[in-house]
Amino acid sequence: MAKTPPTEKIILGIDPGTSVMGYGVILIKGKQIQLLQFGVIHLKKYVGHELKLKKIFERVTSILEEFNPDEVALEAPFFGKNVQSMLKLGRAQGVAMSAALARDIPITEYAPKKVKQSVTGNGNASKEQVAAMLQTLLKIKELPKMLDATDALAVALCHHFQNGQTQSKSASWKNFISENPGRVK
Repeated sequence: MAKTPPTEKIILGIDPGTSVMGYGVILIKGKQIQLLQFGVIHLKKYVGHELKLKKIFERVTSILEEFNPDEVALEAPFFGKNVQSMLKLGRAQGVAMSAALARDIPITEYAPKKVKQSVTGNGNASKEQVAAMLQTLLKIKELPKMLDATDALAVALCHHFQNGQTQSKSASWKNFISENPGRVK
């Protein structure tokens, strides 16, 4: 017998960061999307990477306890030139993931381009364009100063739009070139 999908689902979206980490929580009821909460976790004030990681774990844990999400979606780190920054960002993402995994909450990662494409229709949209689209879609009265919060909401919304499935395109040179124009010489 086929399992019927739940009529209600709570999704926590996370935009990992080591200075500021964004989070957004949405409730899906049938075809309706309701904003529950979004904000940022300020980490600059903590000295030492280990203390920042501890604060990320504690804050993500408290969000998980408060909203009891069914699924967690994270933005995957993009590949930058600074290896140390990538390492720190990966650790921050890993700590957020382990908070969810400790509660057996399924996790899905999305590339930044995939999130922007899913929400705005443009994989190269700016943070401001993503925020403006979310303001319309979720009826947000006032946008926050730090767009890490709306980025996290975008990840949650992307997850909903993708139905929790990462859809891989066929592995071809044509797709690689169209997705990575700056890497082709």
